[in-house]
Amino acid sequence: MSKPRRITTRELNIMQLYIAWEYGMAPQQFYSKWDVSYEQIALICCRSDSTVRGWFRSGNNKRYPTFNDRRHLALLDFLLEHFEEIPQALLELLYPSQS
Repeated sequence: MSKPRRITTRELNIMQLYIAWEYGMAPQQFYSKWDVSYEQIALICCRSDSTVRGWFRSGNNKRYPTFNDRRHLALLDFLLEHFEEIPQALLELLYPSQS
């Protein structure tokens, strides 16, 4: 077993950027931008279909997505918009089983 890598100032700065990153997209924005179903949004966010339907309700039964749900949607939106621009070497790191 190898020893964990030491955290340097560089890594601490990167972690701070990530922690402060408020990258997210509302389900309604994603749904209006892409021709997807509530079921597909549920798969993207690892939620149940009923939870996602609750995000689109109004009134007392309305549910709200978490920060992580919104981040999943924003990241997928980014991939859908920019996938072809991502260098092959980075794609192989992100998706090793696809290479």
